[in-house]
Amino acid sequence: MLMLVTYDVATDDAAGRRRLRRVARLCQNFGQRVQYSVFECDVDAAQWVALRSQLIAEIDTKADSLRFYRLGVNWRSRVEHVGAKDSYDPRGPLVF
Repeated sequence: MLMLVTYDVATDDAAGRRRLRRVARLCQNFGQRVQYSVFECDVDAAQWVALRSQLIAEIDTKADSLRFYRLGVNWRSRVEHVGAKDSYDPRGPLVF
């Protein structure tokens, strides 16, 4: 299933900047960055449970926020990309 993960981490202090890096790193382990604080994560149910719990554990709930959008397996009809930067297909061929 495709999950859209967005976050807003307060970076007023060093601890916030550290949380921001950790949240981004967690998302990079499971998905592709499509905007500065937006990741598309193609995960199965078990991976989603792990990622979600790790993200929630990482943030400061009094200063930061996370939003999760479940796009499901039929995500192609729900995602439209317009503008610069090519969109990517998480199920497409991997080219190195």
